[in-house]
Amino acid sequence: MSSTTISVDEFQALEQRVLRTVELIRSEREARANAESEITALKELLDHASTENSQMTVELAALKQEREQVKGRVDAMLKQLDELI
Repeated sequence: MSSTTISVDEFQALEQRVLRTVELIRSEREARANAESEITALKELLDHASTENSQMTVELAALKQEREQVKGRVDAMLKQLDELI
């Protein structure tokens, strides 16, 4: 039966590597959680902007239609004025 022995220095070096790995995993998990939180906030902002854009598009179409109606009425009044002159 062979036994593998490791020195105290080797064990301490291994322990330090394990501790660094654990800390790295913790910080990566925290960074991931922060990124996911930011993504969620940005998605909500994008949804809000998209909804607002849709509303503005509808409003713009209505304003264009109203402008065309006013233009038609002004043109009709100008024709009537021309007929009077």
